[in-house]
Amino acid sequence: MLLKKRKREEPDINGSSMADIAFLLLIFFLVTTTINVDTGIGLVLPPPLQEDQEPPPIKERNLMNILVNSEGRVLMDEQPYQLTDVKERLKEFIDNPNNDPDLSESPDMAIVSVKTQRQTPYRIYVDMLDEVMGAYKELRDAASRANYGVPFGALQDNSPQHEQITDMYPKKISIAEPGDN
Repeated sequence: MLLKKRKREEPDINGSSMADIAFLLLIFFLVTTTINVDTGIGLVLPPPLQEDQEPPPIKERNLMNILVNSEGRVLMDEQPYQLTDVKERLKEFIDNPNNDPDLSESPDMAIVSVKTQRQTPYRIYVDMLDEVMGAYKELRDAASRANYGVPFGALQDNSPQHEQITDMYPKKISIAEPGDN
């Protein structure tokens, strides 16, 4: 008598819980992953003027014109500067420690106007704004250390000390419309 060999069934891995595991991993990674959201450049714009209201007069002495051309070159009051020198020049212009008649009358009256050309690289534009903001930050830090012995960032928001330093060095920055030339 011939015995037939029976085919053995091959063992299978139970895959019924694979979908559950994949779903749980998906949920886990969705919950734990953070997504960076570009917030843009944070500037507080002044309220618009009324239709019948004229802009306030500005003395030429109190206005620092900064032009960034399409090659990324910086002109401050029509004088060429390196991007790395902008912060020191702005601090001198805003603070005017030697009462120079070519610099602003006071930090409260100083206005910084930044204008670019349409082809200006965005990175250079952002770096320029960083230099302007950095100049104000350093001036506020120095005033805070001199008056209160702590950096400006250590002062609590809306405290009298914070308000005093902010009033001493208000950020008056004008972002002009880009030009073609």
